[in-house]
Amino acid sequence: MKVNVYTPLQQAVGSFENGRIIEQKPIGFPQEQEAVKGVGPLFYWAWAHAKEGGSIGLHPHKGFEIMTYVVNGLVEHGDTLGTESTVGAGGAQIMQTGSGVSHRERITGPDAEIFQIWFEPNLNEAVKRTPTYHEYNAEDFPVSISSGVQIKTIIGEGAPVQLVADVRVWDLTLEPEAEYAFTIPEGYSAAALAIRGDGLWSFGPEGTSRALFKQKDFTVLEAEGQAETIRLVNEEQPFRMIMIQVPTEVDYPLYQR
Repeated sequence: MKVNVYTPLQQAVGSFENGRIIEQKPIGFPQEQEAVKGVGPLFYWAWAHAKEGGSIGLHPHKGFEIMTYVVNGLVEHGDTLGTESTVGAGGAQIMQTGSGVSHRERITGPDAEIFQIWFEPNLNEAVKRTPTYHEYNAEDFPVSISSGVQIKTIIGEGAPVQLVADVRVWDLTLEPEAEYAFTIPEGYSAAALAIRGDGLWSFGPEGTSRALFKQKDFTVLEAEGQAETIRLVNEEQPFRMIMIQVPTEVDYPLYQR
């Protein structure tokens, strides 16, 4: 198992509306100076905060599959397909931008917190497709709870979101001193962002290898040569993490950064 932990100082930053919206970016745009430039088809990941709220004007997208996931607050979406949509905490907006679409966003607080994450299908094929938009509310996603671990599946088994890119996404919450073991399949990697609390990864023979991380740290985990199991161990406070699984490599050309 290959495990790399990146602090906020190793991630990109961004802002809109003179700082009304601020972003921490585990994976930024090609011109930005973050340590991780992408993980398989996971192309871009921004964690945005808006204390009071803010907006982003109409702008175009093409080819990529884009998810906006709301942790807190409201996100209003309008686009050139004629969509007018509002999603609240726990909900998601999905754009498969295909041959091209423009959209605008407004984030409403107080203390709004959202993710925008881009996934890359085969762009040569994606740009031939008609663009689509779908919205999902918090209750649309399956949630399981066991032994102090809550797993909400945003993309994956039982979830309503269907993408072309090979992607799984989970919102994980662990109670104090809880543990969660999961297996990364052969040929896959996981990218994980700790948004509440600190913890550690336990892996290797009998869990003898460990990697500590803190809130706001970003971890990339790669199964090497075979499926590998790793344990996520919480410390003394409630803990929350967004985790994304993607193939480490894909059989189509990725966007050349």
